[in-house]
Formats: sequence, C-alpha cells, structure tokens
Amino acid sequence: MQTADIVCLVLYLVVITGVGIWAARLVRNMGDFFMPRRFGKVMMMTHAFGTGTHSDQAVSVASKTFLNGLSGIWYQWLWLFATPFYWVIAPVMRRFRAITTGDVFAARYDRSVAVLFAVLGMAVLSLNIGVMLLGSGAVIEAGTGIPASVAITVMTVLFVAYGVAGGLSAAIVTDFIQGILTVVFSFILLPFVFQAVGGMEGLHETITEREMFSLVAPGEIGIFYIVMIAVNGLVGIVVQPHTMGNCAAGRTEMDGRVGFMCGNFLKRICTMAWCLTGLAAVAYLGGREVDPDQVYGLMAKEFLPQVLPGLLGVFLAALLASVMSSCDSFMIASAGLFTENIYKPLAPGRPDRHYLRVGRLVSLAVVAGGVGAAFVLPDVREGLKWFWKISAMMGVAFWLGLFWRRTTVAGAWAASLTAITVLLVGSFLPQAVLARIQSTELAGRLWLVHDTAKGLEIYLPWQMVFYLSAGVLAGILVSLLTRPVREGKLENFYALVRTPVAPGETLQQPCTLPEGAEVPARRSLLPWRSLEIPVPTITSVVGFVAAWLLVGAMIWVFYVITQ
Repeated sequence: MQTADIVCLVLYLVVITGVGIWAARLVRNMGDFFMPRRFGKVMMMTHAFGTGTHSDQAVSVASKTFLNGLSGIWYQWLWLFATPFYWVIAPVMRRFRAITTGDVFAARYDRSVAVLFAVLGMAVLSLNIGVMLLGSGAVIEAGTGIPASVAITVMTVLFVAYGVAGGLSAAIVTDFIQGILTVVFSFILLPFVFQAVGGMEGLHETITEREMFSLVAPGEIGIFYIVMIAVNGLVGIVVQPHTMGNCAAGRTEMDGRVGFMCGNFLKRICTMAWCLTGLAAVAYLGGREVDPDQVYGLMAKEFLPQVLPGLLGVFLAALLASVMSSCDSFMIASAGLFTENIYKPLAPGRPDRHYLRVGRLVSLAVVAGGVGAAFVLPDVREGLKWFWKISAMMGVAFWLGLFWRRTTVAGAWAASLTAITVLLVGSFLPQAVLARIQSTELAGRLWLVHDTAKGLEIYLPWQMVFYLSAGVLAGILVSLLTRPVREGKLENFYALVRTPVAPGETLQQPCTLPEGAEVPARRSLLPWRSLEIPVPTITSVVGFVAAWLLVGAMIWVFYVITQ
C-alpha cells in the first residue's frame, strides 16, 4: 500500500466512526435504539442496500464465476425473483408495528415461538457476520498482504464502537455514506480489468469453454437450482431478523416499500459487476493457481495501484463500508431479539436505560460469535450456503401463520423443528449412505447426490425441497390435530395487517393498534374463512408488476452484454 492509500483508508475509518457515534445523540429510549421510525425513502433505500450488500457477496460471486462462469451470478441473484415481493412484504412488516420479528411471532402464536425465533435469529445473524468478516478478510489479505485476522479485528472494533453507541439510528445514518461507497467498490475495478482483457470480445476469444458464458450452466447451477434457491430465499427473507428494520424504520409504509425494494434492486445491479469481474479474472489470471476466495482482492491489487495513487485505499475503504454497514445492522437486530423477546419478559418493568445496557452487552456477545465463525468456516461459499439454509428455518411458520388462521402454536413448533431436523440429517449423512443412494438409477437421473471437493453430498436444491416440504407438512398436520389459537388473539393479529399506518402514529407497546384506530373490513381474495389472503390494492399491483418488468429487463440486459 502506498501512502495515499493509507491516508484514504484512515480518513474513511475516522469519519465513519465519528458519524456513527455522533448519531448516538438520537438515542433516547428503546425504540430509538432498536426501531426508530423517522427515516424517508432515500435513507431507507441506502439502509436496505447497505445492510443487504457486503463484500463477502462480491467475493462469493467472483469466486463462483471464476470456477463456473456466468452462472455464478446466481449466488446473489437467488433473491432476484423474490425482489418484486418486497413491494408487498414491506407494508405488512410496517403494519405489524413491531420492534423485532420475534414480536410478530408472539402476537400470532405465543412467547415460546418468539423465543425460538430469537434463538435461531441470533444464530443466523452471528453466522452471517462471520461470513462477511471472512470474505472481507480474504479480499484485504489478497489485495494488501495484511493478514485476514488483523483485518477482521480492526473492522469488528470499529463497527462495534458506533453500533453499540448509536443503535439502528447510527446504522442507518452511516449506511447512507457506506451505500455510496459500496457502489464505488462494486464498479471501480471493472473498467480497468475489461480494458486489460479486451472487453467481452476479448473474453470470448480467450475463454474457450463456451459453458463459461451460460447463465444456466450444465451441472451444479441449472434451472432447478435457480428455482429452488429463489423459493428458499422468498420463504426465508421475512424471518431474517434485520428485514424488520429494512421495512419498518421508515416514517410511512411507502418509505418502507421504496426503500426495501429499490435498495435491493440496486444490489442486483452491483451483482452484475462482481460477476463480470470474476469472469475477466479467468482470462487475466490465466493458468495461475489462486484461491477462488481471493480472486476479487488479487484483481484489485493488480490494477488499482497502477491507475492512481490512493485508489487502492478508496477500494479498501469502500470494501470496509460494505461489510460494516451490514454487521452493525445485524448486531443491533440480534440485540433487539434477545432484549425484547427473551430478557424483557423475564425482567419486566425496568427503566429503558437498563434494557439499553442489556442490548449493548448482547451486541458484543453476538459479534464475538460472528468472529468465532469467521475463523471456523472453511470458505465463504460454504458459509453462504449454510446461511441460506438456516435463515429459512422459521419462514414456513411465518407464512403459514400469516395466511392460514388454523395454524397453531404446536404447528409452528413442528414446522420449524421438523425443517431443522431434516436439514441436519440431510447435511450430515455418512459417505457410505450417500454412495449407496448415488448408485441407484432414480438418484442418478435426478442428480440427488453429487460429488464435491469435500466428498458426496445431497444436491443443495434437493436439500431445500426436503426441509421446506417437511416443514409445511408437519405444520399443517400438527395444526389440524392441536388446539387453535384463541379467536380474540387472531383478530388482533389480522387487524394489524389490515390497518394502514397513519401519519405520525405513535405506539406504546409492540404489535398493538393506536387508540382510536379504525380497522378496515376484511376483504379476502378467497372465500374460505380459514384463509387470510387480502385483496391487493392498486398500488400493490402496479408496483409488483413494474418490479417483474424490471427483473426481466435486468436479465435481458445482462444476457445481451455478456453474449
């Protein structure tokens, strides 16, 4: 690193930490720390983009593209087909009037389900923090020679400093700056790399394997793979604990809609740049033996110092921005889950400063777990797959409870525990058993078991089919055999979903309507009383259709560029 790089990097770290700590002045109570509801569309968009976009994703997409070609883009485009649904998910999450998603489970079922979600949610976020730190450490080590362990330590200290002080308010304020830098991080390499390899024409001449240019590659990433990871992503996105903040920290429902969907569409655009950089690396690095996780960092090291002094420092600052903007939100969401859904019911009636202190201490514990995961995970791609799977474990209980009144507390537990059990069994079957399954004609035709660098394993999409199907069936069967949730509780829950958020609305308790609120009459799309599928509004339909047109346009543009 040159002196100019160090100056750029240090300047960023000082400024962003100072801004985050300055934002701590906005924190006066529990709501300010865990769920402020004061931000407009632009801030919500950069918050959704900053929280959902981090350097480990660039690492995983570039790494998978380096190995498999353009089909590696689905390592992050797995949520592309779920993104239009964000337009209709965001207002529902806002109408719950919750601090955490655990509050929603408590309102629909009971506190036991909320505690289960809090435990699983904290594990998911801790794992995700670990994956992000691991990916960022790999890029920094490849680009600068600074050991990954040192980079992980520095990043952790800084985002903890302002996150613990300022809570979600600090995260959203810093995400505005860091979101801009993340876009810079995503595109800064691309023009220089493409110039060196002769653009797409040069790549087509250099890379002789034609499957490297296919969005649907034969083998691992085919149509079935893409469909199942998209379904799994949609099931799981609503129960990722930070999604509540992405949707509900805005002033109005429209702020949440625009922020959540548009911020994530911006991420899908950045994913194209990561994929193209990984493909260019195939041509540029030639036959060199490199760790796929270090491809992105190696390309930065090769090009940026030659272009302009300080540019590598800007790249690293943007990389840190991408991971810190996510880690702080995840840390705060975890602290909110523990404080609101586990600790507060056990120790009610304490002053807000007491709960704030507990939340800040829990933040440190969650981050410690994430740092531990960063040093244990074998690589970014493996960590990312586990995050996909675990994050969907309680999604079945959420969706069943939202749409089917007959779903019971026991049904929610059964759906979640069955999905977890099937996931664990399918992930750790002995090699001898997998070999026997692979030898059967049906398994071979369905590609049920496939070979990996670590041995035989159940093909990832089939794992998703098994645990999602088992969860749905267990949830339905157990619900039909157990006592329903009392009618009054259900009416209160569905009244929340039907009642739009009024301007300037204030709340005293999570998941309660303000005094005097008028609950609209029930208007269900289907005639059955047990199903709660509301008639969509014109705003919902227009935005949903427009989002699908944008999905199609993005795929078409990327296809045209690459072919």
